[in-house]
Amino acid sequence: MSEIYDVVVIGSGPAGYWCAIRASQLGLRAACVENNSYEGGMGGTCLNWGCIPAKALLESAALAHNLDSHGEEMGVRAAGLELDMGAAVNRSRAISEKLSGGVKYLLKKNEVDSIIGTGRLAGEGKVAVDDADGQTRILDTRHAVIATGSVMKSFPGFEIDGERVIGSREALGLRVLPEKMVVVGAGYVGVEFADVFDAFGVEVTVVEALPTLVPLEDPEIGKTLGRAYKKRGIAVRTDTMVKSLNRDVSPMVLTVEGKKGSEEIETDVVLMAIGRQPVTDGIGLEEAGVTVDNGFIKIDEWCRTTAPWVYAIGDVAGPPMLAHKGSHEGLVAAEHIAGVAEHPMTYDNIPSVGYCHPEIATIGMTEAQAAEAGHEVLVGKYPLTSHGRAVTAASNEGFVKIVADAKYGEVLGCQMIGHNVSELIDEVGLGRMLEVTLDEIAGFPHAHPTMSEGVMQAAMAALGRAIDI
Repeated sequence: MSEIYDVVVIGSGPAGYWCAIRASQLGLRAACVENNSYEGGMGGTCLNWGCIPAKALLESAALAHNLDSHGEEMGVRAAGLELDMGAAVNRSRAISEKLSGGVKYLLKKNEVDSIIGTGRLAGEGKVAVDDADGQTRILDTRHAVIATGSVMKSFPGFEIDGERVIGSREALGLRVLPEKMVVVGAGYVGVEFADVFDAFGVEVTVVEALPTLVPLEDPEIGKTLGRAYKKRGIAVRTDTMVKSLNRDVSPMVLTVEGKKGSEEIETDVVLMAIGRQPVTDGIGLEEAGVTVDNGFIKIDEWCRTTAPWVYAIGDVAGPPMLAHKGSHEGLVAAEHIAGVAEHPMTYDNIPSVGYCHPEIATIGMTEAQAAEAGHEVLVGKYPLTSHGRAVTAASNEGFVKIVADAKYGEVLGCQMIGHNVSELIDEVGLGRMLEVTLDEIAGFPHAHPTMSEGVMQAAMAALGRAIDI
């Protein structure tokens, strides 16, 4: 039986379900297709086996680390402190299940049809959905939106077996911990998992081929995080390539090559955290005339692909591969389909956050990028060493750095590392959207004592008005 929709979204992650709901709000008949490939429900990888459960584990890790490192000095003596990774994982799974149920409810509330199965393009105006029983359902639709997300990467010799060589999916369900773990890759995923497993007593080594941790960020951020991790006892190997892995011995032996030569590292588990790749195979892109560029679906500023009736959003549509970027693309796509879109996608003001401890948050240009773009650069840096709120939280590592154009004081970017800085970056992002200047940030009396004062203090430092440094 044929069914007619205005929009069929393939994928129910943050990009997909936002798109489907917004389309329905605008009066379009919408469906959202989800294949439950990660044994979860609606909400995609992010909610079921990504962002949400990872952050739940990081909260458990923060509590464990703080009690162990600062509890006594803060007057909270936890006698007989016992760490239970199984309980932490169970809590994270319960949170994911609750929020997944919430997405299902929101889709129903907004009159979006939820369809379980694997969706694919099946000729212009048609989406085929294959269910677990091998039955195929054809949905007629004016528009299809591809929101199929991404999966973990690996490379030859380090194939994920789910037990001794694992990816983020397996790490999120690891209730029984190894004695030793090597994390390969020091992007946000890698450093977050290193944080979690170290806090729960695993001997962790992080191996990164580039010169610093979180190598896509300002080098000063990576160096600061590296110092913090080494202080905690996490072994950091930057400028180091993994060469081979001997799985035939126990513990396994990982051979790496760094500036000082070859090194063998014994480990019970290797966690591969070298990035993700978009899911584009088997969904009918080529047959539909949808162009794929370097693995990602090519889109324009309205998230349209090279096939006029097909849109693409989220990880599959290209970097940055962030949930909030995908959600916003979902809104843009839905509004463009409905004919009410006013603002196309732009990608120069999207925050990026790492929830390790200390946290990392960045937006816009770094100092080097601003200079390369031709700006006369003005930089203000405020160290958190003596910052009141950071000191009271026993977490005063890090800094806030603001990068601005010297001529008009326009804020070009901001880089932060420290306590709860994930909650600060949106102030800068909203300010940039409204073309805020350093003088305006410095002129607003931020509440005291709060972490957000760090943004004000950095702006004051850039203007030569620093008080507390």
